[in-house]
Amino acid sequence: MNESVINLPVGCESRCPGCSHRRLSAAASEAQKLDWLRRALTPWAAQLTPMQTVTDAARWNYRRKVCLSAQWREIEGWQLGLWRRDELIPIPDCPVHAEPVRMIIRWLMRTLPPGPDFPLAFFVQSGAQATLILKTHALPDPGWFNGALQAELAASGLKGLWLHRHPATGRRLFARNGWTLLWGQPRSRDGLGLVYGPTAFQQQIPALYQQVLDAAEAFLIPDPGQSIADLYCGIGATLQRWTRRGARVMGVELGGEAVECAGLNAPDAAILRGKCAERIPQLRAWTPATGTRLLYVNPPRTGLEPEVLAWAIHEFRPSRLAYLSCSAGTLGRDLQALTAAGYAVNALIPYDFFPQTRHVETLALLQDRG
Repeated sequence: MNESVINLPVGCESRCPGCSHRRLSAAASEAQKLDWLRRALTPWAAQLTPMQTVTDAARWNYRRKVCLSAQWREIEGWQLGLWRRDELIPIPDCPVHAEPVRMIIRWLMRTLPPGPDFPLAFFVQSGAQATLILKTHALPDPGWFNGALQAELAASGLKGLWLHRHPATGRRLFARNGWTLLWGQPRSRDGLGLVYGPTAFQQQIPALYQQVLDAAEAFLIPDPGQSIADLYCGIGATLQRWTRRGARVMGVELGGEAVECAGLNAPDAAILRGKCAERIPQLRAWTPATGTRLLYVNPPRTGLEPEVLAWAIHEFRPSRLAYLSCSAGTLGRDLQALTAAGYAVNALIPYDFFPQTRHVETLALLQDRG
């Protein structure tokens, strides 16, 4: 990509609210993100390391996890995209989406039944698993999904297609019930060999996520005889790392599907299901009286729950802590509490998981000064 003139890939919709850095060069986008991190994390700006990013070619066609709204229009048919105020902006050929995702979107637009017969609200794809979320209790007539369509779907690389009936879908995409596997397999494996399902969270660029895992492992050094609590553990990528080193491991995750997959991916780890704040009694009982304690956390954008932060500081008291954050604002809030309690920030490593957007993730590495 030329750093002075940005030629957008074909199909990049200028009105789409998704890629706010679409017209910036890689250098300009990186500079904006680093400036934001320096301002949001001012007390620890000296610990910021250079941005970990990808080559120019890898800044497009990378996204394999998407959530798109759906709208039926009498003339155009099905439209899949993102809302901008009260208008749905269709993005069937989004340049940050991986080609297999674009293939499935075009396939859906061409083959789905009309809106009155098929109340589609959202399309969600996570790797090789895709879900059609319908705003209804009733199961639509499956006759539209014939053998010829199934053959086309198999050629796209998709492994599983689900129907999820959720009449209240909106802020919460998924419900516990109403799932039907329309075609394929209920689970897939990602590039790291991890089992995942249709609701799994996945980092967008596996090469960068590998770097995160390597950096966290090198800092924490979770060896035999040490205990590591892994909160918001997802499908168990980190749990697998810690158990392979022989550490004693406890994971906590809210989603039932993620807990099930984590059990398959890291069978030697103890895993609790629920909100981390609600599992503090079990974490307290699991905590050893002696020996090295370590902590790895990867919370949502809201950051650590207050109860979890208090438990980590006053009770669990890890000697080393790795914190992967998708929000510099809540990371700064939590670092303020941790440093006030006697922790030193050794490094803040930014990762450009979402090229051409304003989003950036940061791995914070902390050590107990006591």
